[in-house]
Amino acid sequence: MNVGAHSLRHKQDGFSTIELMVVVFVILVAGAIAIPNAIRSWYNMELRATADEVSDLMQRARILAARSNSYVTVCYRLNGGVQQVYLTQVTLTSAAACTYTQGQSIEIDLARRISASPSAPSGSNPSAYTYSSDTSSGTPYDNTITMAFSPRGLPCKFDTSSQTCSTPATTYFVYYFQAVSSNGYAAVLVTKAGRTRAFTWNGSSWN
Repeated sequence: MNVGAHSLRHKQDGFSTIELMVVVFVILVAGAIAIPNAIRSWYNMELRATADEVSDLMQRARILAARSNSYVTVCYRLNGGVQQVYLTQVTLTSAAACTYTQGQSIEIDLARRISASPSAPSGSNPSAYTYSSDTSSGTPYDNTITMAFSPRGLPCKFDTSSQTCSTPATTYFVYYFQAVSSNGYAAVLVTKAGRTRAFTWNGSSWN
């Protein structure tokens, strides 16, 4: 029997404790880098899906307004800790722009980690969305105002104090949504013609 060869094979079998510790350390480091990025990507996909859903809901409001020959407002409310976006048919003679009615209002639930931003973002991260195809002067409407669709299917600023909702609107509408867990942002554009489109902030621009 070759004792030297047997000893060599024995030394080559398995891993030493130090080698195992190195492997485990590398796995932990890789996980610490990959897992947060994967979670952030998931939140961003969820944010984009939510923005697309809100965009579709606004198109439903446009169609409903034209079919019912009425004004339809797009409103927000909290329901059991979950923020909802819902549609309500209103008249200009009523001071209430947003009245939720169970079984009559059309609503969608936002994901628990996503909420409508109270106003347009300020600063550079992110910058407010700019619709370059629109030449309107003045600041675009955002989450601070209530948007309605007229019987002609055009968006307008619903003013409860003067009970007016004039079309065409003086500028376009941009509604912002934020994923608190990942600090991500989405925007839903509504043009003066009533077309909608969703965007997300990639860190440097809206796309």
